Amino acid sequence: MAPTSPIIVAKSFDPGPDPLQLGASLSIPKTTLITRMPQLGLGTYLSPPELTIQSCLAALQAGYRHIDTAQFYQNEEQVGEAIRKSGIARENVFVTTKILTPGETLEATYNKCIESIEKIHGKFGYVDCLLIHSTGVGKAKRKQMWLALERLYLEGKARAIGTSNFGKVHIEELKGIGKVWPPHVNQIELHPWHQQREIVQYCHENGIVVQAYCPIARNQHAGDPTVQAIAEKHGVTPNQVLIRWSLQKGWIALPKSDDPDRIRQNGDVFGFELSTDDVELLDGLDQGAAGALVQTVTND
Repeated sequence: MAPTSPIIVAKSFDPGPDPLQLGASLSIPKTTLITRMPQLGLGTYLSPPELTIQSCLAALQAGYRHIDTAQFYQNEEQVGEAIRKSGIARENVFVTTKILTPGETLEATYNKCIESIEKIHGKFGYVDCLLIHSTGVGKAKRKQMWLALERLYLEGKARAIGTSNFGKVHIEELKGIGKVWPPHVNQIELHPWHQQREIVQYCHENGIVVQAYCPIARNQHAGDPTVQAIAEKHGVTPNQVLIRWSLQKGWIALPKSDDPDRIRQNGDVFGFELSTDDVELLDGLDQGAAGALVQTVTND
């Protein structure tokens, strides 16, 4: 099993080679190249195809350089089309996608991943980050999917690979399967009401980048008095407070919206910083598993 170097978090909000790139970036040392992952991205879950292009273009025009999609979302093709329409070079846009279910064989699973890559970037393209979407297919199929992702990674068709909704037990299970461990990324639900501290700590200890989906908790807590007070203090919106909290935790925040104004607003989170007291107040909102909107990972 080849060792994976620790992921390096930029010490400041470094825009990288593209001056419009929002947020810090993470460098993922790999065997052949360095992948820089923008710390703020656009989520596209439940974005219908007819809106996905519009939303992605709005995000890219606002300075976002990271888009999160998935086979399950059925909008990978539209994400790719938006990137092409934007006029921004493909290498300056980071795309995360996910495979939910395997094929009948390892080769079929590999080909399912290739289909996603081609939808996003054409026949000879690549994807920046490819994840197993869920643990729900069982141990044998998870192994098959990981081997397919590893092959794509070693071929340079996926520049980083990882997992989504995986707890400690499932990540540990990947040890010894192939040449790559730990996963480069684990994408999980994270917001102040569902902080999943055990898996977050495990990821940090093992050099696994944490991507946070639902960072604004689907607007279900927009009226929370703690969040409202912090927002008023900084002259920002509750959503901006929640996104900023994720960023200051060192996570990749993936807020979702199909409203162009909201997309731009959600990206305007680098002109203020939460104080230690602010962060502690938000930390105190955790409800454990009861706060989950989607899923709590399995750690044991």
